[in-house]
Amino acid sequence: MTQHTPQIFRADQVGSFLRPKYLLEARDQFAKGQINAEQLRAVEDKAIAEIVKFQEDVGLKSITDGEFRRTFFHVDFLQQLGGVHADSPFAVEKPDGTLQLSPPKITVVDKVRHVKDIQRADFEYLKSQISAGHTAKVCIPSPTMLHFRGGRGGISEAHYPTLDPDFYQDVADAYGAELRSLAEAGCTYVQLDDTNLAYLCDEKMREAARQRGDDPNELPHRYASFINRVVAQKPAGMTLGIHLCRGNFKSTYAAEGNYEPVAEALLAEMDVDTYFLEYDDDRSGDFRPLRFLPKNKIVILGLVTTKVGTMESKDDLKRRIDEAAKYAPLEQLALSPQCGFSSTVHGNDIAVEDQRKKLRLVIEVAEEVWGGI
Repeated sequence: MTQHTPQIFRADQVGSFLRPKYLLEARDQFAKGQINAEQLRAVEDKAIAEIVKFQEDVGLKSITDGEFRRTFFHVDFLQQLGGVHADSPFAVEKPDGTLQLSPPKITVVDKVRHVKDIQRADFEYLKSQISAGHTAKVCIPSPTMLHFRGGRGGISEAHYPTLDPDFYQDVADAYGAELRSLAEAGCTYVQLDDTNLAYLCDEKMREAARQRGDDPNELPHRYASFINRVVAQKPAGMTLGIHLCRGNFKSTYAAEGNYEPVAEALLAEMDVDTYFLEYDDDRSGDFRPLRFLPKNKIVILGLVTTKVGTMESKDDLKRRIDEAAKYAPLEQLALSPQCGFSSTVHGNDIAVEDQRKKLRLVIEVAEEVWGGI
């Protein structure tokens, strides 16, 4: 594999933003058959133009479309792959009265294949809206999402009697085709959103994996190899990152635990360029897992929460960056919010103005720590 120098944004962001009310209303009208897909897309275009300007005005250089065309960060993409069926997720009430997103049932019912360009048109519109000196970033779900939730039972045995290598290679080939499609359109920055490696840090989730017949100690290494099949097809000049998420539905979370159970597979074995790691509270543990980070890779520390509007202090953020730098060189670190502000269409329990303040804080701290963004 040729050595690639990743794009570095000392102040970065995970991708999703709170949807404006008029966009939510248009999506509801579309669901009721009151407007057509073309009319909905025109409303999405308007909202995306506005969120691009918002990001540029706040000072970000890495720009997304806010995931404004999606209902869920993962389902909308995965169900467009050939051979994949996805049920819509739904909210369930926990004993304490809060809501938690029930994981969607994603099943592989045929050979997985890339049957059409999924993100290209969306990327082309995003690119048309950004100003010079900014980079358009596309966020797509990690390929591990097609295995972890259902395990062997969620993948057709008729089409995949064995998973390795056929299933993993077919999925990687589908992702490779999508990355090439994006590269042809001029995309140089793609982020994989992965809940599963973070879930494997949580003992409850690890036990659930055992119940599905998987070994939670082996899975991180298998997933690193799986994602490396995608990386092997990454077009030249493209930076490929991965974001580990412990759940982000309406400001709730689904998992907790130190990164130690997955750290070596994630950082030393996986060949991606950048890692967005959530470190906004005690659920994520300490920074010792960063000792596995090789040279030429970047960890973006998600120290600023998107789940509540309470503002972090600059001094606390700088202190935590200093702690992380004991295990990985400062020049291989960057800063971001811990997750998106709206991983699903519902949005987190946070105000639009707090969204702006959080991003400005990330940018100001990055400028003071690294001398630029």
